[in-house]
Amino acid sequence: MSDRTIHIEQYYTALPHIEKRFDKYARQKALRADSYEEYIEWRTSAREELSNILGMDKMETSPLDPNVSERVVLDDGIIREKVIIQVEPDVYMPVYILIPKSDSTDRLKCIICPHGHSGAGKYSVAGRRDIPAVRDKIEFFNYDYGMQLAKKGYVTLCPDCRGFGERRELALQSDEEKDFINSTCFQLAHMAEPLGMSVIGMCVWDLMRLTDYIIMRDEWATDNIACVGFSGGGMQTLYFAALDERVKAAVISGYMYGVKESLLERNGNCSCNYVRGLWEAFDMGDIGAMIAPRPVLIQSARDDHLNGRCGIINAIEQVDIMRKAYTVTHSDDKLIHKIIEGGHHYDSDIDELLRLI
Repeated sequence: MSDRTIHIEQYYTALPHIEKRFDKYARQKALRADSYEEYIEWRTSAREELSNILGMDKMETSPLDPNVSERVVLDDGIIREKVIIQVEPDVYMPVYILIPKSDSTDRLKCIICPHGHSGAGKYSVAGRRDIPAVRDKIEFFNYDYGMQLAKKGYVTLCPDCRGFGERRELALQSDEEKDFINSTCFQLAHMAEPLGMSVIGMCVWDLMRLTDYIIMRDEWATDNIACVGFSGGGMQTLYFAALDERVKAAVISGYMYGVKESLLERNGNCSCNYVRGLWEAFDMGDIGAMIAPRPVLIQSARDDHLNGRCGIINAIEQVDIMRKAYTVTHSDDKLIHKIIEGGHHYDSDIDELLRLI
């Protein structure tokens, strides 16, 4: 014990009361549908509710004004472009675009690859192994899925979401490794929430604007755009696919579990996970249900610490909520839940989903 403090025998915390409140008020807009028609009616109202909760109505449209600031041919013939687009007035998003070599006259398919935490934003997903701090994260999480998919012949778009990489706010704008790798979601949440906005709402908006850019550029296939994301990238993929029908298939890796155990009890998670009023309306499975009947692959690591105290059961229960939507839309084969061994990481085996794009 410190000689400058005293020992406290009992702490009086708010968590037990908040848990009871969660049990009483959560999921008031949960999926309830016994037929295709009832599902479509629920999905229409649920999307509007989710959009309002995230503060999407506060976002402002602007010209994209794309600028290609870098174009590099990598050793395997993949072209890496860095494009900067304007997602809101005076708000810019850098994106790595990985374009594989192709001898086909068919347009290449596109996959948007949002990143998660602890990987320096787009640098890990796009495979920047030449940066030592990034290389370590790629090897730890199998984080370079944008590059992996480009090597399979897909055009992959790897953006910096707000607060990461080149979009860090002032608090972490240094070249120190801990700042370079991490994010300013905490600061963004403090900036956005009092204005009725949310970090994840801003991220989803930016992915929608990136989709606008793909369509505007008109070089690749636009009728089967997919989205693949791990961890916080899985979070972005979940919300993005739920709200935007232009996402024709999705991989949500390391981000599908009940919020009570994984975000309420584990309340030290990043601020981008928390949205005012969200839990009163939906759990993650309800949000995922809005994706039906489009193909989706959920990856859950059996020993992922983010699963919470009940472990993989917490993930399975949320996928079962989604499965109800896929059953009533007669698309059970389009929902794939793959339980992988090990801790929090991305699994490269997503060919089952890619065949459906």
